Amino acid sequence: MKDGVYYSDYLQLDKILGAQELESDKAGDHAHDEMLFIVIHQAYELWFKQILFEVSSVMNIMSQPNISDNSPDLFTVNHRLSRVVTILRVLVDQINIMETMTPLDFLDFRNRLRPASGFQSIQFKLLEAHLGLRMDNRHGKAYYTSQLKPEDKKIIEDAELTKPLIVLINEWLERMPFFDKAEYWKGIGIEAGKHPFWKNYSAAYDASLVDGEKNNLIRFEELMFSDEKKEEWNLSSKARRAALFIMMYRDYPLLQAPFQLTNLLLEIDNCLSAWRFRHVNMVHRMIGNRTGTGGSTGKDYLQGALLKHYIFQEFAELTSFMIERNKLPQLSHELKARLGFES
Repeated sequence: MKDGVYYSDYLQLDKILGAQELESDKAGDHAHDEMLFIVIHQAYELWFKQILFEVSSVMNIMSQPNISDNSPDLFTVNHRLSRVVTILRVLVDQINIMETMTPLDFLDFRNRLRPASGFQSIQFKLLEAHLGLRMDNRHGKAYYTSQLKPEDKKIIEDAELTKPLIVLINEWLERMPFFDKAEYWKGIGIEAGKHPFWKNYSAAYDASLVDGEKNNLIRFEELMFSDEKKEEWNLSSKARRAALFIMMYRDYPLLQAPFQLTNLLLEIDNCLSAWRFRHVNMVHRMIGNRTGTGGSTGKDYLQGALLKHYIFQEFAELTSFMIERNKLPQLSHELKARLGFES
């Protein structure tokens, strides 16, 4: 009979627990806090691996040409992205442990790390690429891969050749069928140009703006109805209209899962932003205005990345175009039935 699985063998603890080699010990000058530094970063990399595993599975689901409203696919996507958010929150909190190390404790071994740097984390760069942060949209893009080995640089370049999650989300939103069937608008009439629903919505939105917000209407028209697709935009006008419709009519059963998905994307951005913010403050506390071990400008580089590296911010901007529930245009009986899973 085959022997049962043994705990330490299953987890390969001999490899994991034997993977902490202190540079200070190699030099014969033991620095106590280097063990904490290594364990923290190894834990980060393990969690990055799990996040990549979840995000890759989500991308596979969202790559399907059609996702049925009544299939479990969207609920699976939400469940796995919710797990990603939970892990990201743990990564933010993990900085609390790192901050038990004082600047003087760090100086005991910091110079022995050069030129290694967290900036060389391939998994984190791969995660950003899979989510949709592209090279050309990065802060300090010339430096972004300059510290990587050639084979690692190619991994990131190859990842950028595939459709990231934000593009897959855009394509899914463009397929949302809310306005495609004429029977949803019986008695309303489809005119040339703007759909009657959006004509009514635009008028209601305009009426909701106070004097200092009137320029919002220009931005609303540009983002929601322009045929132009600027290079920095991840979402098309059609996708934005679907996303805004989901946000405004989220109480209908069919839209609850899509609404949760858009919220989770924003939460991923929030968590990554919180992680970067805590990282900036920690770096400033630890090394002040000195350069990073990898040669970056340290705090200044991280501050620039914090302000620029949002991936799903176009969903956040849509909240600028929301109106009160009691001002929403009425939907046809046929569309209400569709959104309510009625036959």
